Amino acid sequence: MKKVIQFSKFFPCAVVLSAVIIIAGIVSVATRGINFGLDFKPGMIEEIKIADTVLEVTYNGTATVSLDVSEDGIDLVVSGIGEENRTESIPYSSVETISELAAKINTVNGVSAHIKKEMALPSDGVFVTSGASKNLGENPLRLFVTDENATVTADDVRAALKDFSNVDVKEVGAENEHSFQVRMGVTGEESKTMQADANKALTDAFGVEKVVIAKSDFIGAQFSQNLIRDSIILVLATLVLIFIYSAIRFHWDFALAAVIAIIHDSLIMVSFISFVQMEFSTTTLAAILTIIGYSINATVVILDRVRSDIKVVEAKTFKEILNSALSSTLSRSIITTLTTLFAVLALFFFTTGTIHDFSLALTVGLISGCYSSIFIAGAFILAVRKNQKFTTVAANPNVSQFTPVEDESDDVD
Repeated sequence: MKKVIQFSKFFPCAVVLSAVIIIAGIVSVATRGINFGLDFKPGMIEEIKIADTVLEVTYNGTATVSLDVSEDGIDLVVSGIGEENRTESIPYSSVETISELAAKINTVNGVSAHIKKEMALPSDGVFVTSGASKNLGENPLRLFVTDENATVTADDVRAALKDFSNVDVKEVGAENEHSFQVRMGVTGEESKTMQADANKALTDAFGVEKVVIAKSDFIGAQFSQNLIRDSIILVLATLVLIFIYSAIRFHWDFALAAVIAIIHDSLIMVSFISFVQMEFSTTTLAAILTIIGYSINATVVILDRVRSDIKVVEAKTFKEILNSALSSTLSRSIITTLTTLFAVLALFFFTTGTIHDFSLALTVGLISGCYSSIFIAGAFILAVRKNQKFTTVAANPNVSQFTPVEDESDDVD
């Protein structure tokens, strides 16, 4: 006969321990707050590319000439005094090298394209810095192409911006594009000066002819607040859907026990994040949602075993059945948690940045999820069904050997 561990003896201590941690976490959030990352703060976001300057285009004349770069080619729009209004289009399909492109540009009166680097024209053509003036003049407009031989990494960009606080850098796009997203937490008043200072730091590190600001945006406080609100709604909607599923799959008290367990895990993770002041970003939110899914899976396995044992286990009280079910699923719960934890710990020890924080949050959540599935969900179910009695039904061999005496409709089926 298998050994039955009396888990129910530890339920009061477990509930008190969880309550203390959660209350301390709430106090920490109220006093110290949550260290929201750049995803939840107003700030600046830029996409930069490390590229080669291939042409510098200038104009010396009385008319107005603007240069527009698109995915298909270059348009030179001529208007104003001394010139007939017209548009000179140069499709990329009509040129093969940078020198051929320069020769086409030079056909426009007063426009001069100086070749900085001769090479075959890439399939994606050329591009310019975001916000650069399209109107040509004495100051050269630089045309860039992707530097496929560059060895710049996200760490190099972070090092160039080491003098700035609240900076997050990650690589975007294909590896050979050498494109990076830079986020900086700033207020509206200082955004312009900080943007200029940051761009200067980048050009000082990599060269003015190498840095391209492909995109630049400012995220306002209202957007950040909406993102926080939407994240809370997302978590609450997840809890509601899980409750509906569990109520259909089991019984209302089992469903509520599962939801209480995952609320417990979410609050434990938020408390931990506040305790250590870990940066709360969309990656951290993803960790919380991941743990919600993991916890409900572990809890459902236990609840399913409880429902099964009600029909087959010889017991006089629901407490005995619950302890039997928890004992039967204990090894499964521990093995599943440990195997998942090994993979998460590998990420924790061998990665940096947001993935490192993601793995740390998952580690806390995995431990909490295993604990809550047994002690928190179990404590709630036992509190609801503690007075449920069982008796033998011998008259009908097709009926379960043990069925509830007080309320037969309370079956979890």
